[in-house]
Amino acid sequence: MSIRTSILLRVRIAFLVVFLFSAGILFRIFTIQHVEGDRWRSYGESIGLDVRKVNATRGNIYADDGSLLATSLPFYQVAFDPYLPSDELFNSHIDSLCYYLSHFYGDMSQMQYKRKIAQARKDRRRYMVINRQEVDYQEKKRIERWPIFREGQYTGGIIFEKVEKRILPFSRFGYRTIGTVNSDNNGVAGLEYSFNRQLAGQNGEALFQKMTGGSWRPVYDGTEIRPVDGYDIQTTINVNLQDVTESALLKHLQKHQADYGVAVLMEVKTGEIKAISNLSRNSRGEYSEQYNYAVGSQGAREPGSTFKLASMIALLEDADIELTDTVDTGNGVMKFFNETMRDHKPGGYGVLTVQEVFEKSSNIGTAKLITKQFGAKPSRYTDYIKQIGLDKPLGFQMVGEGVPYIKDPTDSTWSGISLPWISHGYELKMTPLQTLTLYNAVANNGKMIQPLIVKSVKKANKNIDTYKAKVLNDKICSKETLRKVKVMLEGVVERGTAQNIKNEKYKIAGKTGTAKKVVNGRYTTNYYTSFAGYFPADNPQYSCIIVIDEPKGYQIYGSDVAAPVFKEIADKIYALETDLHLELPDQRDKYAGVFPVIRSGKKNELQMISNYLGISNHSETDAEWVTTDVVNHSVFWEDNQPKPDHIPDVRGMTLRDAIYVLENMGLKVDARGRGRVNTQSLLPGTKFAKGANIKIELS
Repeated sequence: MSIRTSILLRVRIAFLVVFLFSAGILFRIFTIQHVEGDRWRSYGESIGLDVRKVNATRGNIYADDGSLLATSLPFYQVAFDPYLPSDELFNSHIDSLCYYLSHFYGDMSQMQYKRKIAQARKDRRRYMVINRQEVDYQEKKRIERWPIFREGQYTGGIIFEKVEKRILPFSRFGYRTIGTVNSDNNGVAGLEYSFNRQLAGQNGEALFQKMTGGSWRPVYDGTEIRPVDGYDIQTTINVNLQDVTESALLKHLQKHQADYGVAVLMEVKTGEIKAISNLSRNSRGEYSEQYNYAVGSQGAREPGSTFKLASMIALLEDADIELTDTVDTGNGVMKFFNETMRDHKPGGYGVLTVQEVFEKSSNIGTAKLITKQFGAKPSRYTDYIKQIGLDKPLGFQMVGEGVPYIKDPTDSTWSGISLPWISHGYELKMTPLQTLTLYNAVANNGKMIQPLIVKSVKKANKNIDTYKAKVLNDKICSKETLRKVKVMLEGVVERGTAQNIKNEKYKIAGKTGTAKKVVNGRYTTNYYTSFAGYFPADNPQYSCIIVIDEPKGYQIYGSDVAAPVFKEIADKIYALETDLHLELPDQRDKYAGVFPVIRSGKKNELQMISNYLGISNHSETDAEWVTTDVVNHSVFWEDNQPKPDHIPDVRGMTLRDAIYVLENMGLKVDARGRGRVNTQSLLPGTKFAKGANIKIELS
């Protein structure tokens, strides 16, 4: 046999082998697909089954008035079993269905949708995702009315896969306090995390089948375990007060370009937190809630002069000392061992009374008083601080509370300068909420209560659990000490470092704080500023703390940076809540003689009435609105014209005139009684903000 013949024979044999092998493969494919297709499909379906978790619906988070702070809303992904509808149903309505799909989703034409669905039906696919875009409940109801789909899941093949999303109706309002959830529907921060057990509910189980593309389709075979929805929680947060607090804090953070800020507003008697805001600046210079500095360990810092309140309580409890006793603070510079302490005022304050030491926030005065009283036995000082309860966490309802650090003589880092430095707020750490709790205790007549942020856990309208603030210390000090520190706290605003927030409408009591920050173990010229206090001072309703970290510019002290935020919040609350308003002491009641009804109103109307009744009346004013004075049986008209942005005087007016004047000025009126206006809650002539509330009493 020639070489050529041998090669050709080998090639033909190889070709025949390849041909027979390929034919075998094609035959096997045909057999598997068409002869054994049903058996293999059934087997594939059986090995693609799995029992999977079905998430429970997460509970809602409510504000104190029932407003929604966080809720879970259902969204749906639309899937379809294209093989299920009968030929008659499918062929007669597929065009209409694809028309609706194309116009609703807008991603493919009507013909493209038809080809896609028809091919899936031809391939006997039992599950296909129509579109991965999720639809809300109202859109779901519309889709359920479309051709084929209107026949339902078991005839029309429509499948709605529910996906729940956590929604915050007030957007990022109180974002860090409310918290967030992860993809598994579990809380990862804030109240969502702290109350995850109550909110999450109990997940169920169901049988799912894995489909082409990795999707899972539920198989309703009767073995599924239904999930149990989570409970709701009702917080103490007030939406209006939160808005006021957050807006004021943001405004001043932007003004001072600070690193972060904290504002916490608490109701004195109940310990309920009505507002809490933590805003920090990101790399773009924008402020948002990224960390809860008010509560968390990163917010535990050296508080500075706000801690002088605790020092004064210890001093007044231990020493026979009066607020009028004096101490020489010298020229504002004093050496304690190897460290130099300075007062804020260049040249010093000289001789100060104990009260002035606190009001002017003299570091040297405070340190000298504390060292003189406790220097021989500093543990007596730290024991007082611990008796108040400042060395222990509050046991706050939110997870992650920072632990306070109060150094005492047993600490290895205690030194000769520890006592004087601790006395004015250094070498210790406290969170803003822990500091506020001390000030709230003074406002609450010495009773220290645990701050509260969640009032109840509910199922519908039924309370499952209710919470009340625990009493942490029934009496932080004696009545006499309490009286003295209240006088000093009011004096800070009346005459001291916070005079800039003094006002005529109501009294504020509080203390400024400015602490140098430590970087790499050394104190820097960067400051941690604060103001803590309560208002109205003579009948405290709210306590509040403001912290602004590292303000930039020439204003770097607590009096200039933090205190104005406190006042802005207090002013807005005072305007909103008429119950805080005091009856004015100078309300006029000088109407006498024969003129019981001619008191105040529109001049032309009052003149017309007087002339008709024959009453002598005189005027030296052209004002539209007047008030009256009575002299020798004659009426004299006096100017009472409202001035822009100033509270008008409506005393003596009829209800109609009073409402007309006040509402035209942009005030919200709360009127009580009948007759003429006898008293008004806001002092005439004082400035006000649009939308402020005013209470008027008629008799």
